Amino acid sequence: MLPAPRGTAIRDLASRLRRLPPSCGPVRLIGVDGHAGSGKSTFAGELARELGDAPVLRLDDIASHEALFDWTGRLLTQVIEPLGRGERARYTPYDWHARRFGPPRSLPLAPVLLVEGVGAGRRALRPYLAHLLWMELPREEAWARGRARDGEEQREFWAGWVGAEQRHFAEDPSRPFANLLVRQRPEGYEVFPGPAGDIGSDQSVT
Repeated sequence: MLPAPRGTAIRDLASRLRRLPPSCGPVRLIGVDGHAGSGKSTFAGELARELGDAPVLRLDDIASHEALFDWTGRLLTQVIEPLGRGERARYTPYDWHARRFGPPRSLPLAPVLLVEGVGAGRRALRPYLAHLLWMELPREEAWARGRARDGEEQREFWAGWVGAEQRHFAEDPSRPFANLLVRQRPEGYEVFPGPAGDIGSDQSVT
């Protein structure tokens, strides 16, 4: 059997995500979670394009040096609650170099909005998610990729991050609640049902 043309399956995935019922006001929030370095940002970017340039909220903008994971309150107040009321959200992104929060950005009331980052599937957010995707890559491999990506400049940050991430997922795991597992392949992605159940059959996203 010939492989599907590149992009066919991911377009189908995007189409089916659009057909999910809204989960936060008029918006379908799709969480993209996984270990740091697992490829969440790249995958979310490709999926967003297939969704007609859907907005992507990166949790790196919500977290900070002082609150690597203690950011639920900010996210609920600045993003989730306004969207739930049918209003544009406005959040203050964190500048990791300047170590301060910057000027506000707005998030539109788009049909689909991706929430990408470690902790996107935490228990406090799951009631507002239409679907949760988990990047299926072992943590040690993901962390190695992340360290290689960030270089020596971020060595000290990674030394603290690994323990913080381990504690977070030990207390508040996301993977058991994922609807889909996503595995990166040399060409595209493989997407298959997660522990919480899929919206369709197994497929390769190429």
